[in-house]
Amino acid sequence: MYDGGCLSEPGTMQRAAGELRVAVKRFGAETVLDELRQVGCLKARFPRRIVPGWIDIATLNTGGGVAGGDRLDLAFAAGPGAQATIAAQAAERFYRTLATDAPSRVRTRLTVAEGAAMEWLPQETILFDRSALDRRLEADLAPDARFLCAETIVFGRTAMGERVGQGWLRDLIRVRRGGELLLHDAIRLNGAVDAALTRPAIGGGARVVTTMVYVAPDAGARLDAVRTALGKAEAGASVWNGMLVARILGAESAGVRATVVAALSVLRDNRPLPRMWLC
Repeated sequence: MYDGGCLSEPGTMQRAAGELRVAVKRFGAETVLDELRQVGCLKARFPRRIVPGWIDIATLNTGGGVAGGDRLDLAFAAGPGAQATIAAQAAERFYRTLATDAPSRVRTRLTVAEGAAMEWLPQETILFDRSALDRRLEADLAPDARFLCAETIVFGRTAMGERVGQGWLRDLIRVRRGGELLLHDAIRLNGAVDAALTRPAIGGGARVVTTMVYVAPDAGARLDAVRTALGKAEAGASVWNGMLVARILGAESAGVRATVVAALSVLRDNRPLPRMWLC
């Protein structure tokens, strides 16, 4: 009965598309939701607030992971004086891409207004063998805004015996303050990823990398405490132009996460981490 009118294309794989836009504003002493748009596989939830004045935003991908050709677009805005922490419900997995697929495409834009603060704390990004990811994180900050970011990439789960033998990665973190470019941090890998990570100038054998960015007037004053928190981990931190950047490397994600949590405790004044990080 469908011979003459079926519009399906059996040779085309179904791909996911998601859009999530969230804006928050200051309302008295609290930060509250101002706008919310959810399309496709991306959703946002708002757990019971833990710290007065802050709002927690939990993101989730109902697609259960990201495949080649999937497109995810996220945007978060904090109005004047608002304070928001954004965290993912779970680690995001990027699966093997078929030869006919375009790379997974993820775009995230963060906007932080005057006197506002935003924390971008997704959980780990896990890359599978032969995955292909094109990802960009753009943050636009007011001159006096505060911003904290922690992005972790896992090149195969060590406990599962996984390796990213072949892969394609374009990952960019770009931060602007008052319209001026403050940071342009790009990772670019193509082909034999696992072999490249063994090279001393790239990964030195590490399979997990975290990039932390903290932009605030007190960034310089936090440097010594952050370096102490990094301890004996394979890591380093520097400050310039009101911005602190730390890079943490490791052979497995549990050890790197412990170091990241210690550094976040310093930069967040021991405020509790989002509940998702404790699951």
